[in-house]
Amino acid sequence: MMKKTTQFMLSTVAAAIAMTSFSNQAIAEDGINVGGAVRVNYSYKDYSDSSKDKLGDLTLDMVAIKFNGKRGDWGLASEYRFTSSTDYIKYGYAYYDAIPDWQIQFGINKVPFGNRDFISNSWWFGIPYYLGFEDDHDVGIKAVYEKNGWHTDIAFYKNPEYAASENKRYATDLYSGTIDATYDGIDNGITYNNEETNQFNIRQTYTMEHEGGSTTLGGSIEVGQIYNNATGNNGDRYGIALHLDTKYNDWELQAQAMQYEYDAADSENPNKIGVSVVSWQYEIASKGQAYTVNLSKTIPTSFGSVKIYNDFNIMTPDVEDSTYDNSYQNVLGAAISAGATYTMVDFVMGKNMTFSTGSDDHVGLAQTGDGWDKRININFGYYF
Repeated sequence: MMKKTTQFMLSTVAAAIAMTSFSNQAIAEDGINVGGAVRVNYSYKDYSDSSKDKLGDLTLDMVAIKFNGKRGDWGLASEYRFTSSTDYIKYGYAYYDAIPDWQIQFGINKVPFGNRDFISNSWWFGIPYYLGFEDDHDVGIKAVYEKNGWHTDIAFYKNPEYAASENKRYATDLYSGTIDATYDGIDNGITYNNEETNQFNIRQTYTMEHEGGSTTLGGSIEVGQIYNNATGNNGDRYGIALHLDTKYNDWELQAQAMQYEYDAADSENPNKIGVSVVSWQYEIASKGQAYTVNLSKTIPTSFGSVKIYNDFNIMTPDVEDSTYDNSYQNVLGAAISAGATYTMVDFVMGKNMTFSTGSDDHVGLAQTGDGWDKRININFGYYF
């Protein structure tokens, strides 16, 4: 059931943000470092009677192990995660640094699409993550160029890190299997036979330094095929995005506008498609736009820092079915850094949005719930 897997899903998102933006590990000049994290999570859902009766739930979320370092011109970066119900790889690749201004990565590496870090501050990520366009990691080769403010990523991915029938994965990918259409735990909906393959990505950004900070402007393009493993035919897919990240003193503004389409071959319903992430599967509108605006302020403290943020997302479906509705998510939160600890406190509001609403387990389909759902989430992590 989706409600039983929400805690698992949230733990992976938390670790991704924190382990990228906060780490007490320094990469050795010539050697491999070992690090990781242990996290616990508290959640309170206003749309769950059991959560309200118990005043929320406190759980052990996850343990992560990381390897990172270099020997000569060759390097290694990997992360593996363990939860109470499963384990999986987030990324694992070798890289080569011998060419000036270039790095070549081989293996399960981060797909270059959208903002270069994240188009989100919160533990929940933004709507692009749930559509398959934020912090995705696939199997392929990527070339990274950086010089004088210019940053270029060119990549080819043969396929995702796990088979399309496997839902125990870190990032959102197309799903092959039957998806529950009535949210009763029974697979009684459409059976999807889609697999991602042969994907190309290009992302170009430019960073301008100015008084008080910097501004990064960029654009991303992704194109690929959708293989139907029942008929043997291929469809296609694409995503395109414009993104901005500007910093002034302790303030940061992120903005992104993107459009995507999944045009699957031999689709039973061309208006929607199935995806999976962290032990769950759900449906999204097959075509649409997603808009993100995030504002944050970092406050230095005697023990570290406090980052206050508000992340707002809207997804607008662009399909022939007029019953499909917009999806919304807003997260008001604070990230507290103190020594080897990183704590995120989020107040989440969702409307017609998977994982942040009580009954609308999809993105961009017809709304079945009533208005906005709300929840509080507090995640504490220790990093080593």
